[in-house]
Amino acid sequence: METLAPLGLTPASLLRWGAALVVLVWAVWVYNRLVRRRNEIANAFAQIDVQLKRRHDLVPNLVDVARKYLQHERETLEAVAQARGGAQRAADRAREAPADPARIGALGAAEGLLGGALARLMAVVEAYPELKADKTMRELAEELTHTENRVAFARQAFNDAVLDHNNAAQHFPSVVVARLTGFRPAATLESTASDEERRAPRVQL
Repeated sequence: METLAPLGLTPASLLRWGAALVVLVWAVWVYNRLVRRRNEIANAFAQIDVQLKRRHDLVPNLVDVARKYLQHERETLEAVAQARGGAQRAADRAREAPADPARIGALGAAEGLLGGALARLMAVVEAYPELKADKTMRELAEELTHTENRVAFARQAFNDAVLDHNNAAQHFPSVVVARLTGFRPAATLESTASDEERRAPRVQL
């Protein structure tokens, strides 16, 4: 093969340029796949966010109904309100960057605190027959249980998206592109229900 004199190209340089082009195309493909995986995390978190908002909206109604009966349980009710506020703030921060491990970890911790506070409230409800029998309280408790089940389902989908992202970002040689372009491993969302909440009695219909 003759040298392409006008362009200053030799067979060897053509091979080098060809190899560089292949690497570039591959790097772009890997980058686009990482972006797609990160977007899937954001989409999966949006489903969790909807259910967490529903959970947070139910809490004030639950507290208002309970307050009518629990005149001597102010500390329990205040703990629920404070935990709800913390969970909302953590959710707001996680919503901005659902692939950020620190924010997802903080959200899991905050929701765990809210779950523990709700568990203590439900344990108190069991000790007050009139409150336990209150129609609104029963409906709210049932809706809260359904919402927690939906959160768990959405959390599994989110964690699956995180696993796919981390596999794409950590496998060699894709990890080279991930590190060069700032893609970090994402964190799974641990259960938003605390151990205390899982052990707590439920208001029976």
